[in-house]
Parts: sequence; structure tokens; C-alpha cells
Amino acid sequence: MPNVAQSTETTDWVSRFADEVIEESERRAPGKPVVVASGLSPSGPIHLGNLREVMTPHLVADEVRRRGHEVRHLISWDDYDRYRKVPNGIPGVDASYAEHIGKPLTSVPAPAGSPYPNWAEHFKAAMVEALAELGVEFDGISQTAQYTSGVYREQILHAVRHRGEIDAILDQYRTKKAPAKKQQQKPVDAAELEAAEGSGAAAEDDGSSASAGYFPYKPYCGNCEKDLTTVTSYDDDSTELTYACEACGFSETVRLNEFNRGKLVWKVDWPMRWAYEGVVFEPSGVDHSSPGSSFQVGGQIVGIFGGKQPIGPMYAFVGISGMAKMSSSKGGVPTPGDALKIMEPQILRWLYARRRPNQSFKIAFDQEIQRLYDEWDKLDAKVADGSALPADVAAHSRAVRTAAGELPRTARPLPYRTLASVADITAGHQDQALRILSELDPENPLTSLEEARPRYDRAEAWINTQVPADQRTIVREEPDAELLKSLDETSRQSLQLLLDGLESHWSLDGLTHLVYGVPKVQAGFAADATPKELPAEIKTAQRSFFALLYHLLVGRDTGPRLPTLLLAVGQERVRALLGE
Repeated sequence: MPNVAQSTETTDWVSRFADEVIEESERRAPGKPVVVASGLSPSGPIHLGNLREVMTPHLVADEVRRRGHEVRHLISWDDYDRYRKVPNGIPGVDASYAEHIGKPLTSVPAPAGSPYPNWAEHFKAAMVEALAELGVEFDGISQTAQYTSGVYREQILHAVRHRGEIDAILDQYRTKKAPAKKQQQKPVDAAELEAAEGSGAAAEDDGSSASAGYFPYKPYCGNCEKDLTTVTSYDDDSTELTYACEACGFSETVRLNEFNRGKLVWKVDWPMRWAYEGVVFEPSGVDHSSPGSSFQVGGQIVGIFGGKQPIGPMYAFVGISGMAKMSSSKGGVPTPGDALKIMEPQILRWLYARRRPNQSFKIAFDQEIQRLYDEWDKLDAKVADGSALPADVAAHSRAVRTAAGELPRTARPLPYRTLASVADITAGHQDQALRILSELDPENPLTSLEEARPRYDRAEAWINTQVPADQRTIVREEPDAELLKSLDETSRQSLQLLLDGLESHWSLDGLTHLVYGVPKVQAGFAADATPKELPAEIKTAQRSFFALLYHLLVGRDTGPRLPTLLLAVGQERVRALLGE
């Protein structure tokens, strides 16, 4: 396979960033592994907007690996962040969880019934599983482990020694009111998910509330574990720190050079990590890129730690078809795991790879997923025959494989909309599903459902979880005698033409030709006449004919594509329901 980076240099955003990252890494740390980073807060379900925080550096890191460079993709789990609020709609969580607000996420119990030891691990686990399925290679770093083991002790002491400089930087933005965000510039509608709130970005104490003057470190209380503490005194020589807890009234004096129960405030913590890890590339969400935001301020504070701000784009929102705007701490927000139940990993990777980070896009959980799969299958075919555009070839390559190899794929990728229709009609009966699918192409019949998996399973899951019960297809048990009796001669003739051709056209392509051809033949045209050769009235006649068939077969105006429906119902039953 040709090197994607070379063949698409001017059109592929991933290759362009890879060029910059390799060059910048050689300038900063020659001969060392390239370091890219993501940050995720397991404060609730980690949603599909947060996934952009991971997929953007993953795709760049993977391209750098394809070029033969060693790369580390760090995912910092911000599990030492404070528990800010009790999210709605999460099973096993009730109002009693409010007592844990202010504690580290790893000190909050997991939702009732969870097998995981704490809140953070519960929500982290689902993301780790999804990333494995997506082929994302990463090094996970628990910030709880880093802070409580003393890994950052020197960085904390350094920040405290230079707290005056940090305060001066922050003060530039405290005295200036940031311009109001222009919401109308965001190119997505109310279905958007906020992709940027993943890593400590919520409004957080910047350290200016300490009664002993500005202090960039926040202790967690030694009695109640909450961060509702105020530093009341600090001695630079001895590192003796005294704090008081507003929640429980506890107070104590500790030596900061021996103390591991607290963390740097967010706007200091993030740049400290850039310097400590040597991060070269990390994207940031739109809220991190506004005046006075964490990314902008961090770009100045990182120099205090002897580091440089990473390069990386601002990334835009990710939307979900038909869903209201939600934040990651609320239940019911679609996660990568939810998406992977209804679409294959390649499709989800493709959605993130084909759009530049600053372009918003939507992920379809509604009927649009069928059109998305049609688009993917067309691209797949174009890549196979060499007719795809270079940028599309690059996005396809990043979707189907990583530097480590190809992702598992469906052996016989039948059309998703066909598989969904079959799953809908057969309602879980796999023998029936195999019978129908084996008749789609009589010359090359499917011999096992395994050949159609995992795509078939995804389509079945979409039917079962995303299609409302009143939109499911239920084939009539008995013919609609009243409707059949009321038909005029034209309608009777159209049914007879269909019945006469069933046996000789019993395949997906054959039935497609037949059902579209009946109204043409009735009007005196050839069954294979093209739209250009036909008057506009033929389309009206086709719609009427299709509606009649749907009413006779499923008692509704619409339903699955008729060729698939006919195959699913079976020839004998079709004949009975159409009044033969």
C-alpha cells in the first residue's frame, strides 16, 4: 500500500499535522519518542464529543508510527478531579451521592451494582473497552496515582515557589472580562454534544481564594476528603502549610514536601503536565481556546516549568442526530460504546478521520445511519477499484487499519439497510434471517450468518435499540380481504403482474427490477425503461403501487424496502397476502 502521507500531502489533515509534529518533536527532544496527549475526566459517561479529544491525537500518532517513528499517546485520566455534582439519569445513583461533592472522583463510590471500586473506574472502564475496539493504542495515566504517590512533588513545590509569577499571569485575565462567546458561530444545532468539557475545564478555583494570598495548590481534607479547603498560612523555608476545611471544620498543618493529598489547580496543573511529560501535540476544545481559557493561560504558565505549549488544533463539536444538547456528566448521553453497538469500528473511525478537527459533524443514531453506510460502501468500492480521491483514500485507510494492522471486518458486507430490514422483519429468528439473506444473491448465496457479522449484529442492535416499537415491521397474519375486495381493475392488474413475475425474479436485484417495472409495463413502457424515457406520472403510479403493497403486507403506508420485504415474507406467504 502506498504511503498515505506522501500521496495526500496537500489534502489530508492528518498527514499535515504529522509533518509538523515530527519536526517539532525533533526540535524539542531529538531522538526521543514523539509525545501526544489527551485528557479525559471520568466524571460521568465519557461521550462521543469527548472521543474527539482522543481520536484527533490518535490519528496523528498513528500516522507518525506508520512513518517509522516511536510515539507515546498519553491519556491522562483526570480521576483526581473533584466530584462536582450528582448527574441525572444514571442507574444506581440517587440524591445521597450529594454528600460526596468535593471529593476526588476516585473517592466516590461507584454506582450501585457496579463491579468497579469507585466512580472514576466505573466510567473509565467503558471507554477503555471502546478504545480497544477502535484500535486506539495509548498509555493511560491516573492522576490520582500520580498525585498520591508523590510523582509531582517537585513540580508542586516549584509552582508554590513561583506562585507570584503564576498569579501575575492569571491576574491579566481576572481584570479583563472575556468577550461573550458567539454561539451563532458554532456550526451545529441543538443536537451538539460539548466535546471540550472532558478534562478539568469546568469553572474551578484558580487558587486566588486562599486567605494566605494566591496559592496554586488545593489540599483535600484529611477528615472528610473534600476540597472545600482554604490555605491559611504557608512557610516557604519549611514548606509548612496550614489549611482549614469549610465542610467539616477540620484544620491541620502539614509539610508540603511530604504531603500527597491534594492537587494543583487546573490552570496550573495542565501546563505542569505538558512540561513534565514533554507533550508535543494536544488538541483543545473550543472553550479552551477562548481569551483567558486554560489553553491560552497555560501557554504562558508552562514556561515557569521549563516547558513549551503543545501544538494542536482547536476541535469543534460533535452532534448526535435528533438528540438535545447534553454535557458529559448527565446520564443518557451516547458514548463510544453506544455507537459501537450499532456501527462497526471502521465507520466510527472514518467519521473522525474524514473531517478536519475544526469541522463539526453529526453521528447518526436515527435512519441517517443507513445513508451513512451506503456512503461508506460506495467509498469502499471506489478505493478497491482505484477511483477514489486521494483525501478519501487517506480517510479510508485510517478507518480500516492502524500502524499495527487491519481492524477486523465483516467478510460479506451486505447493505446495512437490507440487514436492518431483515433483522426488523425476523425479530431475532436467526434461521429466518439466514434464509432471507441467502436468497439475496442466488448465484453466490450466504451460507452462514457469520459471514455477515459483525455488521448484521450492529444492524440488529440498531433496530432493537433505536427504532421505536410503533415503527417496527409486523407482517400481516391474514390477507386484508376488505382491501382486496375494494381494488379497482388497475390495482388488480398490477398485483397480478407482480405475482406472475415472482418466481423468475426471486432475488434482491430481480425483485427490485420487478417492483419498479410493474407500473412501467402497465403504462405501456418496457420494464427496464430509464427515468429519462418515462413521463412524470410513472413516479406517481410507482408510489401508489408501493403503498398498496405495504398495506397488503404490513398494514402501513411505508416499511422496509419492498424487495427485501418480499424476500423476508417468503414467496408462498406473499402470494397469499396479495390475494392469489
